[in-house]
Amino acid sequence: MAGPNGGPGMIKVLIIDDSALIRQLLSEILSSDPQIKVVGVAQDPYIARDKIKKLNPDVLTLDVEMPKMDGLTFLRNLMRLRPMPVVMVSSLTDAGADVTLQALELGAVDYVSKPKINIQEELKTYAKEIISKVKTAARARVQGSNLPTPQARDLSDIAARKQFKTSDMIIAMGASTGGTEALKDVICQLPPTTPGLVITQHIPAAFSKPFSQRLNASSAMIITQAEHGQQILPGHGYLAPGDKHLEVVRDGARYICKLLDSEPVNRHKPSVEVMFHSVAKNVGANAIGVLLTGMGNDGSEAMGEMQQLGAATIAQDEASSVVWGMPGEAAKRGYADEVLPLHQIAERILFYVSRHGQ
Repeated sequence: MAGPNGGPGMIKVLIIDDSALIRQLLSEILSSDPQIKVVGVAQDPYIARDKIKKLNPDVLTLDVEMPKMDGLTFLRNLMRLRPMPVVMVSSLTDAGADVTLQALELGAVDYVSKPKINIQEELKTYAKEIISKVKTAARARVQGSNLPTPQARDLSDIAARKQFKTSDMIIAMGASTGGTEALKDVICQLPPTTPGLVITQHIPAAFSKPFSQRLNASSAMIITQAEHGQQILPGHGYLAPGDKHLEVVRDGARYICKLLDSEPVNRHKPSVEVMFHSVAKNVGANAIGVLLTGMGNDGSEAMGEMQQLGAATIAQDEASSVVWGMPGEAAKRGYADEVLPLHQIAERILFYVSRHGQ
């Protein structure tokens, strides 16, 4: 990508926010990186629309709440007419979580949380994260959002034909950037007879419960935020809270959820690596590991442990990933038995489940 002065590799960013302070702070933070050029700012979507045409930015940062036109309406129009990478700027509240998750459904690549108090100082502490997310967004694969959100399919016919022996199986899924929609796309295709499912998505604590509720609404399975000591049951899915690691441990003949309030692993808490490692150790060959879109390499090494112990392992392919970091790392290391487009993963999971019962 060419920069504003012809410099190759420069990422051109347009900041859209009704707060002059936020525009100034984001401009200072992003401009501090030599690979990023803030080419403009806009205080409302109408000004932004004209500046997008004029400046041709590579990435937008977009405030959720703005006058004249709210961020979601603007994003919906943008993704229909001119799909491009967008990083949302949202508040860490229940309302902010709901709007942010809607934005991800509409095609936003990622989001940055806006502090509730002491914005100037707190936002500066997020500088590295903000820069990293803008750089990731610039490389992301963005598609228009003119397709309806997938709904849970009626798979009762499949359930009737297959008598799954699910009590001793665990499916473990991990994801990061782009994962909220990828997880939904896979999980909404799984029938209520699916073995117990554990999920780690890199997400803030304020967002994880609303996200589990959105997954539950579109799934034939029962999806909840995991609780410490909770038994893992067939037909149920358990999402790691946004501030704790999730492990799968044995309690006699049962599998249960164990939550850990320990240090981040691979810079993440919850970490896919922690969850996959526990599944490898405690479930072994009776597990299926799935690594979906995400930046970095969290989970890839532990997926290798799962594979070595006989678990089936699946990685999302590059073409269907928003960011082919985590699944790409597993694929490159040979830790994924299969590398599949997103729309084929649920069917393959059910294949491994049915084969396990033979």
